[in-house]
Amino acid sequence: MNTKSRSDAYAASGVDITAGYRAVELMKSHIARTMVPGVVSDVGGFGGLFELPEGMKKPVLVSGTDGVGTKLKLAFLLDKHDTVGIDCVAMCVNDIICCGARPLFFLDYIACGKNVPEKIAALVSGVADGCVQAGAALIGGETAEMPGFYSEDEYDLAGFSVGVVEKDKIIDNTKMQEGDVMIALPSSGVHSNGFSLVRKVFDVENRDMLRPLPELDGKSLGEALLTPTKIYVQPVLKLLESVTVKGISHITGGGFYENIPRSIPEGLGVVIKTENVKTPPIFGLIQKAGNISLHDMFNTFNMGVGMVVTVSAEDVEKSLDILKECGEEAYVLGDIVKSGEKITLC
Repeated sequence: MNTKSRSDAYAASGVDITAGYRAVELMKSHIARTMVPGVVSDVGGFGGLFELPEGMKKPVLVSGTDGVGTKLKLAFLLDKHDTVGIDCVAMCVNDIICCGARPLFFLDYIACGKNVPEKIAALVSGVADGCVQAGAALIGGETAEMPGFYSEDEYDLAGFSVGVVEKDKIIDNTKMQEGDVMIALPSSGVHSNGFSLVRKVFDVENRDMLRPLPELDGKSLGEALLTPTKIYVQPVLKLLESVTVKGISHITGGGFYENIPRSIPEGLGVVIKTENVKTPPIFGLIQKAGNISLHDMFNTFNMGVGMVVTVSAEDVEKSLDILKECGEEAYVLGDIVKSGEKITLC
């Protein structure tokens, strides 16, 4: 720890430089858990260094960036900060795996009203958990103490990831055709989208968020909503080893209607029967509490489907078996048809 760098004047304005040093010391053990081959820098430099894997013919870098959004308000309310970092990583790595890219590394950005080292370390512990799940190294980040911009108890959390894929293995939907089948990979819950609506319909600031609810199998509303976003990197990478995947969509903000069409080429569409979508109880509670139409639910939330992959009909059973071996209770979601509509829910 740097013991000489201290500014009394800066501290008087609300920025404690030494708190930042303490936070870095506390997070080092979490960062160490994420180290993978390719990392060539240590914590504390001005940039994170990563060497590209050897043996690739035409490596293409794929990047993704995102934040946690207003789900953080739930973390503030419940004073639980060790899981939202998983959400932050998930929102980035789940995007880049849609191109078939393996995540290499991740960097985070934390902006806060007051740097409480233990809280920052808890945030980074969640980021590290997400990186371990994704097989990515946490090679850097930034913590900005911004008094007067954020309240003392609040912060924002964002980040970005970079992955790599062979150029001839990029998933770009050009091989998709009529008769292919779309497979659903279940979500862990609401993930990290739609929380402005969630907070409004449940009036979370004025509600007992810790009371167990029978509709949620004894979980509290707070526990259900803070469940981290599932990271799909390892199951999808395993699937790509044995099956030709023709399209992948990460179901985030905008739900089915915005995200699924992004993996389907012009002239084709998918037909999905809503009755076949395996939707967890939390979404029924949201719909009832907000009196929300089914269309708006599917246009806002993942509805229990965090990611979809499209494969040939002859590869469906093999794909389901591989995903099951990886712990995914995947199932057939819909069929690819010739259509002017990219998605039809019926």
